[in-house]
Amino acid sequence: MFATDDDSLEEDDSLFTARLCLTPPRAADADALAALANNRNVAANLASMPHPYARADALEWIGRVATTTGPARAFLVRLGDPHGTVIGGAAVGPEPTAGDTEIGYWIGEPHWGAGYATEAAQAILDLAFSRHRVDEVWAACRMTNEASRRVLVKCGFQWSGTGLRRSRALGGMVSIERYRLDRKAWASLRAWGHGRGR
Repeated sequence: MFATDDDSLEEDDSLFTARLCLTPPRAADADALAALANNRNVAANLASMPHPYARADALEWIGRVATTTGPARAFLVRLGDPHGTVIGGAAVGPEPTAGDTEIGYWIGEPHWGAGYATEAAQAILDLAFSRHRVDEVWAACRMTNEASRRVLVKCGFQWSGTGLRRSRALGGMVSIERYRLDRKAWASLRAWGHGRGR
């Protein structure tokens, strides 16, 4: 279960990296989330994010993930600590059509180019493989999203094919690339220390 206010946020629910803290979203984060997500350059690369993105959209999403059960988890990506600046989001859970375990991530445009997406994706992968004990994780990115493709390659994902996915912001289908990472490759990358940086 996800926290919905400041008082119910438990440190055990958060993920920490060298520079980031991934926390369950809270209702108090709605304004910061809406301000960051209300950007067509972000929404156009995500399947389920609407554009424009208002405070009501943020509250709807926070409420929805607060009632999610099972292995699906959603986080806000913050700088530094559990009360740091919100810079994006990350999630892991079943892909809606195929049911495969899939990760997703986004970083607000003011914070692009600093390696935060890779760091957040690695934290989500560690959660999926360590706590959820999945055998493989999938990810997808738009064919035009070179930055997201680089993140997936840095995390050890292998190209698996192409497809189509509906974009809520664009109101139609977009071409995507699908990527796969299995437990053995993830464990090897962790043991070698590769793919853990920006």
